[in-house]
Amino acid sequence: MPYSVVILGAAGLLPFMLLPLAVVMNLLPLPEGARYFTQYSAVLLSFFGGIYWWDALSKKDFGPQVYIAMLPTIIGWLCLVFAGSSMILSVLSVTYLAVLMYDKQSLSLDKEAIVSYISLRMILTTVVVLCHGWMIFIL
Repeated sequence: MPYSVVILGAAGLLPFMLLPLAVVMNLLPLPEGARYFTQYSAVLLSFFGGIYWWDALSKKDFGPQVYIAMLPTIIGWLCLVFAGSSMILSVLSVTYLAVLMYDKQSLSLDKEAIVSYISLRMILTTVVVLCHGWMIFIL
């Protein structure tokens, strides 16, 4: 995996780690911190739908994967609509895990690329899910 991808992936974790920390340290009120966390999580989740969209287009397979590509965005949007509870953060967290599992099953990258991509995603998703748990605990 290119170094820049690893750095950008790690940088994407910063809001997940810093927002709960800011709430715990009383630098940010809990309602705002939870709202910002949910917003960032929903936006980032939406990003993963683009991976499926690209994969389907590159394979010229416009079957179910094109429709599945929209699910992260729809779930993220619904979580924004109903934001404000630990249940929504749980839904986001579980969706990140589901997206990772779907990646393992469906992406048509070559073997070396899929191994390095999934390895990176497993690390990043673990941190994301743990941060969701931390924010749920704070709530």
